[in-house]
Amino acid sequence: MIKKHFVLLFILLSGWALSAQKMPVSYDFGEKYNDRYRYSNLMTIDEDGSGGYILVRAYYQGLILKPKGYLIEHYNSNLELVSEFNYKVKGLDFIDGFLKNGQLNLLFLNYNYDRGEYEYWVHTSPIIAFNFRTVKLLSLSSEEVNNPVDKNYFNRNFSNGFTTSILFDEDKRGFVISTHHKKGKSEKHMIHLFDTALNKKFEFDFSDEIEEKNYAFENVTFSPDLQSIYLVGKAYFKKRRFQVDERKFQYELVKISQFGSQSQSFVDPGKYPEALYPILLSDRLVCVGFYADRKDNRYNGIAYFDVNPSTLDIKSQKYNPFSQQFMDDKFGREDDKDIKNLVFKNVEVTPKEEIFFNAEEYFVTSGLEVTGAGQRVRIERYHHNDIVSVKLDPSGAMVWARNINKTEVTQGDGAYASYSSYCKDGTTYFFICTAAENPQLINNERLIFKQGLSRNRNVFLISLDTNGVMDYEKIIDQEEARLPLMVSKPLKDEKENKMLFYAKRGNKKQLVKVDFN
Repeated sequence: MIKKHFVLLFILLSGWALSAQKMPVSYDFGEKYNDRYRYSNLMTIDEDGSGGYILVRAYYQGLILKPKGYLIEHYNSNLELVSEFNYKVKGLDFIDGFLKNGQLNLLFLNYNYDRGEYEYWVHTSPIIAFNFRTVKLLSLSSEEVNNPVDKNYFNRNFSNGFTTSILFDEDKRGFVISTHHKKGKSEKHMIHLFDTALNKKFEFDFSDEIEEKNYAFENVTFSPDLQSIYLVGKAYFKKRRFQVDERKFQYELVKISQFGSQSQSFVDPGKYPEALYPILLSDRLVCVGFYADRKDNRYNGIAYFDVNPSTLDIKSQKYNPFSQQFMDDKFGREDDKDIKNLVFKNVEVTPKEEIFFNAEEYFVTSGLEVTGAGQRVRIERYHHNDIVSVKLDPSGAMVWARNINKTEVTQGDGAYASYSSYCKDGTTYFFICTAAENPQLINNERLIFKQGLSRNRNVFLISLDTNGVMDYEKIIDQEEARLPLMVSKPLKDEKENKMLFYAKRGNKKQLVKVDFN
């Protein structure tokens, strides 16, 4: 195993003078291994409970690439590949994977044509000797539909008969399965709560609440005893007439237990919340996200709501407009200053209950492309652009908001694009993987990372300290890291202050570990 240790000397962006601040970071490269599956996607990565790691990849084969199964890789604490297991199962929609008490659990959705129903299955096996058994969690009679769990950040289709959401909390203590089925004039919306030991805690018939609105839940958190669910999402009005300046939905917080449900809407004249995320603190519940001054996806700042977790009454709320510093970061002196297409990525809460809220500018474009055979095919391109990071104090007031300019577009595996973040001692660190050698500096104030053309990738670490001061450094050079990192799918270990990345290209693979010392 090759080991490198660095003390990163960051350069203060304002003025570009050497800073006295030093951030020690070390990284380890695991050995490069041959891999027989050239085409694959990393589905999940977790710790094995003994210092090692379990990775699950879906692999594809054939002249026309089709999913053929799942390769499970087991690494020890030295990043050495201990074993592999080929789980040959196909025809199922993978939802998520998680480890619990030495058991690997793979959650799938399957359509049973013989029974005419959707089935939710967990395939579970001990990791010491893989031997999968299947557990059916629940089933629902329905005609088959396209993309029953399709995630659209800006809309949701309820007209095709069946739609479902499967949501885990941040710590993966449990998960919710939300099922909405419509047949003729009959509609049924059920909420099911499971813990990650696969015990069903309860189910709740939410159908009475959908007479006037359809609910598209986006984020969830649970009470410590897993007896209450807090769901946040869009409630789409079904029969209302709308003015031109009105949205067809509103954001709502819904609390569900086996005894009943409560809801709280977030509606203020001229304010349109978006991408709200629930955070359950010691004795209160807060929801943070973006807001707009008009009904489109162009955002003006950060919304904050302090909610009573028992009654859902709003105790306080704040709308924090983006600062001039943020606007200068993003646009410089441009006249077109629309902030749009922001998608929530993650949130961190400090022991002082300060909140760090991170998001990304994400959107999809499509176009026609001519193949080598002269055929015209439609290609979708996934754009992962600017990083938005915000710090709120415990009362919800914005301390700072910063924008990191980057442009990335991919047609394939999005794991190589986007970014990952880590918060330590009040400083937020962002990992990006780019072929660019250096960021571009515009007007001596704006730092921009542009996607390069090389197949190799440099790893940059960008930091925002407690005052929002931005620094950066290239921590891993592409000459060292010959394999690109799947930078947006890391394993975070906050107890040990480290992150684990999977690196792969073609028939080569390895693990890379980064330690915050």
